[in-house]
Amino acid sequence: MEIIEILILVVSFVVLLSLGVPISYSIGISSLLTMLMSIKVIPALTTVSQRMATGLDSFALLAIPFFILAGQLMNSGGIARRLIGFAKILVGKLPGGLAFVNILAAMLFGAISGSAVAAASAIGGFMTPVMKKEGYDSAFSASVNITSATTGMIIPPSNILIVYSLASGGVSIAALFLAGYIPGILLGISLMIVAGVYAKKHNYKIETNTTIMEGLKVFLNAVPSLLLIIIVIGGIVAGYFTATEASAIAVFYAFFLSVFIYKEVKFKDIPQILLSSAITTAVVMMLIATSMAMSWVMAYENIPQNVASSLIALSDSKIVIFLIINLILLFVGTFMDMTPAVLIFTPIFLPVAVQLGVDPIHFGIIMVVNLSIGLCTPPVGSVLFVGCSVADLPITKVIKPLIPFFIAMMITLLLITYIPDLSLFIPKYFGY
Repeated sequence: MEIIEILILVVSFVVLLSLGVPISYSIGISSLLTMLMSIKVIPALTTVSQRMATGLDSFALLAIPFFILAGQLMNSGGIARRLIGFAKILVGKLPGGLAFVNILAAMLFGAISGSAVAAASAIGGFMTPVMKKEGYDSAFSASVNITSATTGMIIPPSNILIVYSLASGGVSIAALFLAGYIPGILLGISLMIVAGVYAKKHNYKIETNTTIMEGLKVFLNAVPSLLLIIIVIGGIVAGYFTATEASAIAVFYAFFLSVFIYKEVKFKDIPQILLSSAITTAVVMMLIATSMAMSWVMAYENIPQNVASSLIALSDSKIVIFLIINLILLFVGTFMDMTPAVLIFTPIFLPVAVQLGVDPIHFGIIMVVNLSIGLCTPPVGSVLFVGCSVADLPITKVIKPLIPFFIAMMITLLLITYIPDLSLFIPKYFGY
């Protein structure tokens, strides 16, 4: 009977997705169908509804709408343009400097906004026409923008790390934030290496020199934006406020910066920004609610325990098991958004990782880096679609230049997987 219920859960979910049903509805309906095999209609409906409501009843989740709102304010407030100017000062003189600028600006903007889609839209919207004007291949420019935008999911503050904390049963959000720095920077460097080789091969010119005074002016202009990272992460690490409180402070600071300092957001723009943030929040929360219901159904059917037992029985080698887990997650990332993937697969794979002696903080970074690759892959890669839309290119044109970047991301994923200190060094230094 248990096998039949598992088959119903998996098959119904896959069929609904293939029919084009939104993923949150697919998750909820497949969970309900599975419950109907065990109990009657009314209790099944009640149980799924209760689990959805209970899944959202978490103080930590309040950080998500606040960080989304902060990201919307930053996206409209001219912050991306100032960060691009700052990135030009740092890496613009390297061969293929504009590609490096795109990557570094995406890392900075993603770290501030916590959104890969926002980074791809804001940075790509500015950099794509500039790179095209300077003779860069459009498909290459789009590939740089698409892959670099994912670094914002790893470099904190990151909403998906908050979701992982919830799914893992309470891993410290502050520790996860700290753990994301080295892997996020390493990912950015790997993308820069690929971009640099490509730029050298195609003789893309170096950015013109800027005077010291011009550079100083650009830096000072970007300082207020960069301070947000220090205020949010520094406050959390120092213990002045929690991640949820930090998200509210991020909104206040982003509002003050965009409206009163940069003066690029007018009061008449606020209602539209609030509406856009509310829509995004509703989508994310629906995903979280239905994913938590599915996680409970899987626990009810003993799926995590069965998967853990099967993997451990398959091999006693940590290297082999984590290679299998990474391959599964890479496949999942091609058709499932990060939020439900983290919520559904964390309860399945985390017990295996813990049984192998892997720190839950380290495993969280592995999952996020892995699933970030899925944001750049068809058929449902949200960043891929945004990046192609910004560049006004069909996906088929971008796939070939994306492949070297994918390889760099895979190599980085393997390094992060098998060298735990890349994720754990900073959290350990701060006593987590």
